[in-house]
Amino acid sequence: MIDTHLVTPNTIINAKGDGSPVALDGAAHRIFLAVLNITGIVEQESIELSIVGSSDGQTWDPKPLLTFPQKFYLGETPLMLNLSGQPEVKVIRAHWEVNRWGRGSELPMFEIGVSLKEVPADLLQQVGAEKGNGERTG
Repeated sequence: MIDTHLVTPNTIINAKGDGSPVALDGAAHRIFLAVLNITGIVEQESIELSIVGSSDGQTWDPKPLLTFPQKFYLGETPLMLNLSGQPEVKVIRAHWEVNRWGRGSELPMFEIGVSLKEVPADLLQQVGAEKGNGERTG
C-alpha cells in the first residue's frame, strides 16, 4: 500500500522543477488519490502541477499522467490517478511550472505539498458495488 509524498509538505517553490521519483512496485491496485496542498503564496502568481511517469526512472514521458487545474490561491485539490491500465509506468514524479506578474518581486513563491495515497481495495469494491446498484434518487 503506497502512502507517500511526491512533494514534501511546506516545500517552497520559486521556479520550474520536479519532485523526487516515487516507485510504484508496492502498489496493489494502481489507483491513487493525489492531493495538491498550497499553504503559502504571494499575490499575482500561478502554479501548474502535473504528474509524469517513467518505465525506468530515467526517461520521463513528456505527456502528463495527471494535470491539476492551474492554481492561484491557497487550498487543497484532490484528484484520482488511475494507472491500472498502464503497467509500463513504474515510477512517477511531480512536475511544476510557476509564473508571476504585476508589481513587486518577479520571483514566484508557493509553499506546497503533494501527497499520494493508494485507494484501498475495499473502498474500490464498495464504490463499484454502489455504481452497479444503479441507485437513483427522485
